[in-house]
Amino acid sequence: MMINHENIIKIYEVYESDKYIHLVFEYLEGGELFERIKSKGSYQEKDAMNVMKNLLLALDYLHNMGIIHRDLKPENLILASKDNDYNLKIADFGLASQIQAGESLFLRCGSPGYVAPELLEDLGYNTKADIFSAGIILYVM
Repeated sequence: MMINHENIIKIYEVYESDKYIHLVFEYLEGGELFERIKSKGSYQEKDAMNVMKNLLLALDYLHNMGIIHRDLKPENLILASKDNDYNLKIADFGLASQIQAGESLFLRCGSPGYVAPELLEDLGYNTKADIFSAGIILYVM
C-alpha cells in the first residue's frame, strides 16, 4: 500500500476474516500483456519501446524504494485498457522483497524462462535480476 506509481497496480483495501484475506485492487480491463502478445503475434518496435519505457520507469521507482519484484513476466503485467497496447501496470507482488543497497538475496524464485542466471547459480542477486527479466519480456514481444 506504500507504492504509488502510475505503472504499478494500486491496492485500495485489505479485509481479513477468519478464513480469508480479501484484497481490493484497481480495475484494469486490458488483460495480461501475455494475452495481448498472443493475439498480436508480436509487437511493433514503437509499441514495444513504449511498453519497456513504462516497465523500466516502474522498476526504477520500485528499486529506488528498495523493492525487488522477482517474478516479472508478461502474465504479471496488466494492461489498463483494451484499446492501448502499452499502458501497463506491474502486478502480483507475491514474491517481492525489500532489499538494502549492496545486499544480495539467495532464495530461488520466479518463473522459469524469465529469471536471471545469477538467481539460478546461488551466487546472490539484487534488483538487476528484475532488469534481466525485463529484457526477456522485450525479446518475447
